[in-house]
Amino acid sequence: MAKPQRQLRTLERGILCLVIGAAVLLAPRFLQGTRWFDMVAGAYIVGWFALVLGIALVGVGLFQRNKPRS
Repeated sequence: MAKPQRQLRTLERGILCLVIGAAVLLAPRFLQGTRWFDMVAGAYIVGWFALVLGIALVGVGLFQRNKPRS
């Protein structure tokens, strides 16, 4: 019973990473002209890393979820 909860947590973490990555990459479009712009625009590598990590975590979670149980 602990296994499905673990998979759900993996999916949740993956989705959260995707949201954070998307927010970091899209934020400079909405923050133009503010002092936050330079800080967020300089963090684009972190945004891409979060997106890639989120895709990997979601993929692992879905793979484990659909794997036949023995």
